[in-house]
This record gives sequence, C-alpha cells and structure tokens, in this order.
Amino acid sequence: MEEEKQKLRIRVRAYDHKILDASIKQIVDTAVRYGAEIHGPVPLPTEIKKYTVNRSSFVHKNAREQFEMRVHRRLIDIVNPTPKIIDALTNLSLPAGVDIEVKM
Repeated sequence: MEEEKQKLRIRVRAYDHKILDASIKQIVDTAVRYGAEIHGPVPLPTEIKKYTVNRSSFVHKNAREQFEMRVHRRLIDIVNPTPKIIDALTNLSLPAGVDIEVKM
C-alpha cells in the first residue's frame, strides 16, 4: 500500500504579472534549495473586473469610460514539505502587492 503524500498548496495573487513571476521564482528557488519536490507554477485564469462610469455627470449618457482591474494568479504544490522548507518559506520577504494563500 502506498503512503499518502502531504501537499502544501500555495496560491499567489498580484495585480502586476512581472512582480508575481519574480515572487514565484523566489518561492521555487527557496523550496528547491531545501530539496523539495515541486509541481508548478501553474498559471490560473486571470480575473478581470470591468467598471463602466459616465464621463459626464448629466446629459451625455453615451459618453462612458471603462476601467479594468486584472488579478493574475499562480499555483504551486510542494509535495511532502519538511519543517525546514516551511520555516524558510515563512521567513521569505516578498514585494508589496503580492498576496499569498497557503493550505496544507
């Protein structure tokens, strides 16, 4: 019978994809340095929120402007993480604007 593997699932979100990719590279390099088995990074669908506002305040209903907000997401799985790997990842300093969600 095969032993069940533990998985550390890391979801990373950011508005800027360049900062996101740099953060992902930093996370992967840290995990590989401690000998972790990694699956990913898997690019998840970009969440796009669009907001439409009137340009004018009163009469010109057809004059509108659209703004959009893009949230880029990535997923990394670390198989059988050791306490050393988890400690190294918690001490990692990432740039502002990067949101991390970790599940066991």
